[in-house]
Amino acid sequence: MRSFIALTVAVFVSAGGVAAQGVVPTAPSQTKLTFAPVVKRVAPAVVNVYGARVERAPRHPFMDDPMLRRFFGGEFGLPQDRVQRSAGSGVIVDQTGLVVTNNHVVENMTEVKVALTDRREFEAEVVLRDPRTDLAILRIKGQGPFTAVEMGDPDALEVGDFVMAVGNPFGVGQTVTQGIVSALARTQVGITDYQFFIQTDAAINPGNSGGALVDTFGRLVGINTAIFSQSGGSHGIGFAIPSTMVRVVLASAKGGNAMVKRPWFGARLQEVTPELVESLGLERPTGALVVSVAERGPAAEAGLKQGDVIVALDGRQVESPDAFGFRLATLAVGGQARIDFRRGAKTQSATIRLVPPPETRPRDPVTLRGRHALSGLTVANLSPALADELSMELNTEGVVVTNVAERSNAAELGLQRGDVIVMVDGERVATSRDLEKLAKPRNYYWKLTIARGGQIVTTVVGG
Repeated sequence: MRSFIALTVAVFVSAGGVAAQGVVPTAPSQTKLTFAPVVKRVAPAVVNVYGARVERAPRHPFMDDPMLRRFFGGEFGLPQDRVQRSAGSGVIVDQTGLVVTNNHVVENMTEVKVALTDRREFEAEVVLRDPRTDLAILRIKGQGPFTAVEMGDPDALEVGDFVMAVGNPFGVGQTVTQGIVSALARTQVGITDYQFFIQTDAAINPGNSGGALVDTFGRLVGINTAIFSQSGGSHGIGFAIPSTMVRVVLASAKGGNAMVKRPWFGARLQEVTPELVESLGLERPTGALVVSVAERGPAAEAGLKQGDVIVALDGRQVESPDAFGFRLATLAVGGQARIDFRRGAKTQSATIRLVPPPETRPRDPVTLRGRHALSGLTVANLSPALADELSMELNTEGVVVTNVAERSNAAELGLQRGDVIVMVDGERVATSRDLEKLAKPRNYYWKLTIARGGQIVTTVVGG
């Protein structure tokens, strides 16, 4: 299609030149540049997604009596049920009716429907939700086969390539917009755990979430997910999740998994800053610097050490820790991968096993109750598997907060899911049962040491 576009433009310019000399173009191809054939191929595979959830209003038991309900009806201001709705887009990625969309489109929704371009509507069930990538897989409850989009290769994209966004902006119906790839591998977006977005200037608006970003061959290269906007409308800065990640989530759904299993590396990484370039023997700030290595993890088994700089994974260049995390997450668990790294002035290679994060000890979740500052917390023993589920780095020991009850003492204290409680009143917390015992005494104040986001903070709170 790239050569077709170039040829068509050349003919158009030539025809324009001839026309200036008094010759009228004789064929549509001499004046017409169109993406219509691509749209016709893609449009049937892009659907509108509608979600709904009924929020039940609190009711007094007396309202179960029909006579009282009739007497004290809604006209007297009794609370009524509310219906929360969401709307977005989706893409059929399998002829059996599997649809990929954004997780935030269907999150907490109990009823989901999809509408096709031919105006047919079907109920759909959520097969798999993956909040870490903001992707979800739906299954259409209808007789197939359905028209599915062809998967493309985002790694073959170049900045400046034509792309099209297909979706349902503002709920007006299926809409196609065209633009170019503005940037690749965007990492400072802050939308999902895996920062590696395709940026495009194709107009994307609310409602496009979950829709298709396709190349000029009609192949899916991304799922439109977010926009940068100060007004809520398109400013020509949109972000799409590469379809390489879609393949991973789709494979998990087809395999009947309740969640996506991803490889565990077993090392903590950080950016290579310009200040570190000379000391690391590099020419420019690129790669992912190994800060620490977990014992008996894949990185340790491969021989990686603190101070190594990872520059490639399975032949794909690694520019940053985010790029490494994305590349690793798109590899299937169970195999091996080659990793290239710099150690001093030399580039070395090693093989790492692609294994899921291990459950090194039982989680043993405990919910703290009572009249104390930590009441309302649910905590569990930290392990690589749990740290991975909570999207946190395993760089400290202790017990991790997995839930904070609303309006509890712990919530008022400001504790959050993912906080690691390290010490209470000078006593180290090794297990969830340790914390349960330490929380029982009635104290006038508590001295807590908490790890959050790589920082350790000690604070004193009332008992």
